[in-house]
Amino acid sequence: MAELYGVEPREINQAVKNNPSKFPEGYIISLDYEEWNSLKSKFLILDTSGRGQHTKYKPNAFTEKGLYMLATILKSPKATQTTIAIVETFTKMRELSRTINQYSVVQEKDQKKALLQRTGEILADIMDDHAFEVAGDETTFELDLALVKIKRTIKRNKRKKADVADD
Repeated sequence: MAELYGVEPREINQAVKNNPSKFPEGYIISLDYEEWNSLKSKFLILDTSGRGQHTKYKPNAFTEKGLYMLATILKSPKATQTTIAIVETFTKMRELSRTINQYSVVQEKDQKKALLQRTGEILADIMDDHAFEVAGDETTFELDLALVKIKRTIKRNKRKKADVADD
C-alpha cells in the first residue's frame, strides 16, 4: 500500500496508530506469519531490497473499507490519484459481479451474448495497460471466472526504453 500511495510504510503504520477510531474491526486484518509466508511465496515479483523479510511485526492487510479510510488520512497527490483508481476499480468489480449474476438468470441468447460482451468490456477496462507497471520485459495478469478466463500480457516497449536512455 505504501508503494501505491507514494509514502513510506512507516507513514501508513503511523497513520493507523494515530487514528485508531478510524480503523474499527473489519478495516484491517492482521496476518499471521504462516499467512504472510504463504502470500509471499505466491508473489511473482518481490522487493529485492531485503526489507520486510525478517519483520518482527505481523503485516496488516486493508479491507475495502480500510482502504477508503486510509485514503481520508493520506493527503499526497499520489495518494489522491491512487484512491480514485481504487474506488473506480471497486465500482467496476461490483458492476462485473452484477453482470455475471444476471447471466445465470437471463434465458435469451441475445441477452446472454450482450452480458458476456459487457463482462469483457468491464474486464478490459479494469485491465487497462495504464493500471499495470511492467516489471522486467513483461507482466502477465490472469483472471479466471466461472464464465470468462482472461489472460493479459503487457510487454515493455524496448524502443521507448532505448529512446529514454538516449535523451
